[in-house]
Amino acid sequence: MKTYPNLLILDDTENVLANAPALKELQSLANITIFNHSIQPEDDLSAFNILFALRERTQINSELLDRFPKLELILQSGGHAYHLDQDAATSRGIVIALGRGAKNPMVVMPELTWALILGLNRQLYLVHQQMAQGEWPEVIGTTLHGKTLGILGYGRHGKPIAKIGRIFGMKIAAWDRGGHYASDEADVARYPLEELMRISDIVTVHLKLSDESKGLISRELLEKMKSTALFINTSRGAIVDEDALADILAAGKIAGAGLDVFTKEPLAENSRLRSLPNVILTPHIGWKVDILLHEWMEMAANQLEEWLNQRLNPEVVLNPAAVLVPKNRLGNIAS
Repeated sequence: MKTYPNLLILDDTENVLANAPALKELQSLANITIFNHSIQPEDDLSAFNILFALRERTQINSELLDRFPKLELILQSGGHAYHLDQDAATSRGIVIALGRGAKNPMVVMPELTWALILGLNRQLYLVHQQMAQGEWPEVIGTTLHGKTLGILGYGRHGKPIAKIGRIFGMKIAAWDRGGHYASDEADVARYPLEELMRISDIVTVHLKLSDESKGLISRELLEKMKSTALFINTSRGAIVDEDALADILAAGKIAGAGLDVFTKEPLAENSRLRSLPNVILTPHIGWKVDILLHEWMEMAANQLEEWLNQRLNPEVVLNPAAVLVPKNRLGNIAS
């Protein structure tokens, strides 16, 4: 008789995963439990073999893993696991599979980035508030045409951002952490980081969080920006000196900022960023689109099927050393 693993899907607070088309495929592979709440102290986790973690909503540390004695595989939505204690998982023989290669982020991230840019550029945040109070504000906007769009990280997110910028008639400038400035597109001008911050009318961040990028956008760099410039971050909050950014915005040294990510999330209630009139804030919603969550569920179903057939692709595994730890498992990595 076939043994089906017990799979726990975490943090489906919006019930999007429960309605994903791939749920039926997962149900054919495992006994499914879906939590639309965070893990509680009274929750019994002892029977689960597989865990599907939705981004970084739950911090998966050593103490939590101790509550999963049978856990053998964590299916991680997205291509990172900042919230997950990799050493703790590996020492317990728990394999971590990343949701790399999703296509929909290249659609959803540019949409939010440009929503923030357009909202700031035409002062929509300000005029909406004034009109809601019964006013008819006299506001002068500015055009994007002919302005310089500075992209930090000209990769899978940065390139679609540039494509839209071209439609508005913008000049495209780019910087990459690797320091390689050879252009792969004729109209993309590569600049050193300080120069890009100085010349750009809009600076938008599309870098991965790493030891090299953490705190990369310092007070010194922010102060090099034009007083009329906008700063957009839909990448990772820790890439930017958040206190310095708040100071510079409050002093009017740059025109505004659109921020979807923060150093600590949720953003503190007393954060100065919440009260600044030249800032648009969103609660890390860049990835929160149904088609992307559905795609991650489909990827999880494919990875679980591979795992149970002893052929999970090693390229998606964050910690292959975990399989060397003796453990009773229903699946494995491809040899």
